[in-house]
Amino acid sequence: MANNKEQRFRKLKKSHLWLSLLFLILFTLIAHAALVLFVASFLNNLLGQKIQGEYDHVSYMARLYENGLLDSDSRVLQLLDDHSSYLILNADEEIIEESGENTCDLTPEFIRISGVTGLITYYPDRDGDFLSPTAGGYLAVNFRKTYHFLTKNDNLILEQLQEGQNHANLPFWIEVPMKDGKSFVGKASFKIYLRDVILLSAFAALLAIMIFVIFVIMIISICTNRSHQRKLLSVFFTDEVTGQHNWMWILIRGEQMLKRRGNASKHYAILSILFMDYRNFCVCHSIAEGEAMLCKVDRTIAGILRRKEMSAHCSSASFAVLLQYNNINELKQRVEDLLAKLENIDETHKFAFHIGVDLMEPVVDASGKIVRRKTVNIEEEYNNACAARESLPDNEGSGIAFFDEALVEEQRWIDTVRERQDAALANEEFLVYYQPKYDPKTNELRGAEALVRWNSPEFGLIPPGRFIPIFEKSGFIPQIDHYMIEHVARDQKAWLDSGYKCVPVSVNVSRAHFIESDLAEQIKGIIDSIGTPHELIELEVTESAFFDDKKAMIDTINRLKSYGFTVSMDDFGSGYSSLNSLKDMPLDVLKLDAEFFRGDEGNNRGQIVVSEAVRLAKSLNMRTVAEGVEIKEQVDFLADLGCDMIQGYYFAKPMPKNEYESRMQNNNINNNTELEEKE
Repeated sequence: MANNKEQRFRKLKKSHLWLSLLFLILFTLIAHAALVLFVASFLNNLLGQKIQGEYDHVSYMARLYENGLLDSDSRVLQLLDDHSSYLILNADEEIIEESGENTCDLTPEFIRISGVTGLITYYPDRDGDFLSPTAGGYLAVNFRKTYHFLTKNDNLILEQLQEGQNHANLPFWIEVPMKDGKSFVGKASFKIYLRDVILLSAFAALLAIMIFVIFVIMIISICTNRSHQRKLLSVFFTDEVTGQHNWMWILIRGEQMLKRRGNASKHYAILSILFMDYRNFCVCHSIAEGEAMLCKVDRTIAGILRRKEMSAHCSSASFAVLLQYNNINELKQRVEDLLAKLENIDETHKFAFHIGVDLMEPVVDASGKIVRRKTVNIEEEYNNACAARESLPDNEGSGIAFFDEALVEEQRWIDTVRERQDAALANEEFLVYYQPKYDPKTNELRGAEALVRWNSPEFGLIPPGRFIPIFEKSGFIPQIDHYMIEHVARDQKAWLDSGYKCVPVSVNVSRAHFIESDLAEQIKGIIDSIGTPHELIELEVTESAFFDDKKAMIDTINRLKSYGFTVSMDDFGSGYSSLNSLKDMPLDVLKLDAEFFRGDEGNNRGQIVVSEAVRLAKSLNMRTVAEGVEIKEQVDFLADLGCDMIQGYYFAKPMPKNEYESRMQNNNINNNTELEEKE
């Protein structure tokens, strides 16, 4: 169901917000790790340098001790200051000698420092165990113990710093191996200088500030992108004309709403509303006024909406509306009320609107239980509403139509006809039926009209009203014209060769065919290839064809007449420009529409019109044919007027070729009999 529009929406909505958030989280973690790593590296480097210095001092003390230069009375010991305390351990790590204050915790640890090969042994100080080895034996600071030590000795450290020493001591003990298996364990101190603290704090603060600034910038960027995305979505869902929601809004948001579990049991209907003659209104006024009227329509529709209902301007003059309803009568009343409001949106104009409605019932499973709508295709539902709307007549004002199964079947039939039309033509499934034309005075056969029927192997004999309108819309009708002209020409030639006295047969030429500049030559070529005399083929043109390209029409008719063909106007009187057409078109025959002879009970207005039409045709040297004549009174009336031919059920219905051939044969016999009697 994901169409291109929905994919575009998902692509737009699927911004890089989550990616940005993920990047922000990763950046934060990496930045914190980098900060910790920097501080740890700085401290370890600082520790390594200072511990190495202390190790050198203790090693120096061990050499002094071995050389007998280190004792309690020695001036050297007094000069050692922080390194004046030491222990001598035997091979069993027992104290055999000590000097100064012994605060050593004889629990050995092993660390690795740069500048010294292998591991060295150190001992924590009972007053401040701030060093600890890592898994690899490298030195690390035990910050918790360091903090406790500094807190416990804050007064002492503060005094040291205030006295100008600008450092604080953190004690620990280092072991240096001596000869004879003994070990020298000297007290060392890790000095915390104020400049070190300031430098470390400055670097840490600078790095933290940089991380914070980048973090803030990224947060601002994410918020900006989110705001930009909302604006894009607003543009994506906004109609340029009305400034309100567009088709994408109802397509995306409508489907989301219908899929919600809470709306599963609710009845919805989608409406397709068409503003009739909108383009004519724009021509008579202006596009700006037309768009202002569309805005009024949009506001009128929005004014009747309830919660969980929506509307949108879809295209030039159409709107989509999604309504919720409880029963069909309530829905019909709401739609009728909406139509009444739309018809009167302007005080000076009375507008017409066509509304198509498609119902969306709750979905039920096999057990009859209502379930959530998992798949919703609003585009398909709206198309159904459009199909219902298009079934309304164009020239009968406003109207409402509901989509039902009959429309589905009609659309299926249209698709079936279009699928089979080419094969039907190739297989010659189209039959020529002939409806005779008789002289009302003598009852003599004077002509016929060729009418098409479709004899489908699947559907049987199909009347023209079921497929001709479809052919006209699909553009297939010119091929039917050629088919009929060719088959009528063949039949006429065959009858002529068989000795029948043939009469002219008229064949319809659709208005769509007249867009071809060489139409006259095409018709002449078909008939000449068969060898049928031109005077036996009459070409009928419907009155509506004269409303297209008049110049091209006149040119084609003149060329057909120059080739010896008769040209007639079919359905004269069904349009509104008949007299103007007669003035300009060089026609031979005028066919009076059957509507002239219907609905004139107790009223002679129709007879007056027919009388004047026949008189007008005679004045223009045109023959007349009356269609749709069904009763004797009409025949007598037309005979008195001097109408040349009558075509209708009174004389004969359209019939297959073999029946028409029998009529011709009887007509020939009657004519021969009359000739013999005269002789």
